[in-house]
Amino acid sequence: MASDTRIPKAELTGIYGAVVKRMSRKMLGEVAEPVQVMWHNRKVLNFSFGLGRKAAKWDKCDEQLKSLAHMAVASLVGCSFCLDLGYFMAHNEGLDEAKAREVPRWRESEAFTPLERDVMEYAEAMSHTPLRVTDEMSARLLEALGAPALLELTAFIALANLYTRSNVALGIESQGLSAACGLKPLATASTV
Repeated sequence: MASDTRIPKAELTGIYGAVVKRMSRKMLGEVAEPVQVMWHNRKVLNFSFGLGRKAAKWDKCDEQLKSLAHMAVASLVGCSFCLDLGYFMAHNEGLDEAKAREVPRWRESEAFTPLERDVMEYAEAMSHTPLRVTDEMSARLLEALGAPALLELTAFIALANLYTRSNVALGIESQGLSAACGLKPLATASTV
């Protein structure tokens, strides 16, 4: 569940604050902690909202693949908020909940197709420093998805890194969104 953040949450005020609260509650059932933290700097918040709205219009890559990629980044980086939100959104958007639940242990799970595994491997490879993307990895995805979808997937993974790394740095953790709608807990990664 949510804990104390490194920058205190702010009260959303004014007309814009009321609109943001209403939209967040409609979408999630409550006000998202990242919104409360970023309320301190509306330009940063609006930039984040704008990126999200624009990325939501992209349509060259399958939504399920992008969802799995984002959750793979969140799992690797350790963003419990993004993992919880991803699982909650998979439920609400009619994506495969069983697969979303298994992302933290995707290497061991039998739930995923070879393409889905390639996407999550690519997402993780993009999320390491230095990057671990290989020519072979890119070639497989280019052949399977085509250039427009691979470009979209790459940009989407980059955005996932922005969101997940910001949340972790700010101390934003899971709000229990998936538990609130009765979803099974996320699988946990195996320790090696």
